[in-house]
Amino acid sequence: MGNNTGPNYATHLERETENEAHRLTEHIESALTAVAAGSRHDANSIEAAADRIERAARDLVLALRELARERSVKE
Repeated sequence: MGNNTGPNYATHLERETENEAHRLTEHIESALTAVAAGSRHDANSIEAAADRIERAARDLVLALRELARERSVKE
């Protein structure tokens, strides 16, 4: 994390990146639960879970790239 005010300081982009990573993890865990349930009638919920994972993964990628740009400017 950033070192501006101490070891626990995190920039806005670092916090955003962490939040996106946690959101993706939650969607993955939710999808795994749906898969483990094994119901054929849950095809729509599995498809919806795939959509949520895809969006969350894209959001995380964008946040990571933005953070990388921020850090490269600081160097």
